[in-house]
Amino acid sequence: MKKIIQSVFIFLCLLIFGTSVYAEQTTQHQEKAIFAGGCFWCMEPPFEKLDGVISVTSGYTGGHIKNPTYNQVSSGGTGHAEAVLVEYDPSKITYQKLLETFWRQINPTDAGGQFVDRGDSYRTGIYYYDEEQKNLALQSKQNLEKSHRFDKPIVTEILPAGPFYPAEEYHQDYYKKNPIRYKYYRYGSGRDQFLQKIWGE
Repeated sequence: MKKIIQSVFIFLCLLIFGTSVYAEQTTQHQEKAIFAGGCFWCMEPPFEKLDGVISVTSGYTGGHIKNPTYNQVSSGGTGHAEAVLVEYDPSKITYQKLLETFWRQINPTDAGGQFVDRGDSYRTGIYYYDEEQKNLALQSKQNLEKSHRFDKPIVTEILPAGPFYPAEEYHQDYYKKNPIRYKYYRYGSGRDQFLQKIWGE
């Protein structure tokens, strides 16, 4: 009788914990994407609002300095651009949807920065993790060029993803931590006015 009880107990443990592990594995399936669109404060909200996006992290990528600070990147010389790392569930949202969201946040014809933020660290870019992302990014850029929505060439870079370094904690979700300052900065930057003019939304 004792052996039967032990066997039942072991079976129940396997059933409960096995199911738990399986559920965790299936719900945690995620992929990554990196986008540079000027000030990373402004790039977090659009992605975080999307169903299927798990997290959005502000940081730096594309340069040659390890673990750069905000002061180093904004001062120039590191090669890094302000960017966001988007982790998402591909069963809920596609990479194409992320690309569509990205293009609607930037001025892809500006090689000198974005809006009031000038300099190489504010350049735009898509950094792909595999050939599928690369092909989809190139296709989306080509489609945007064919649409003639912009009267200047699209200069946004499409490059292989390299190391991504998270920015300092005070930069993460800045729009939530400092909503008044963020709204003031965003309006003053001219970003929204430009996007309204181009997309009408």
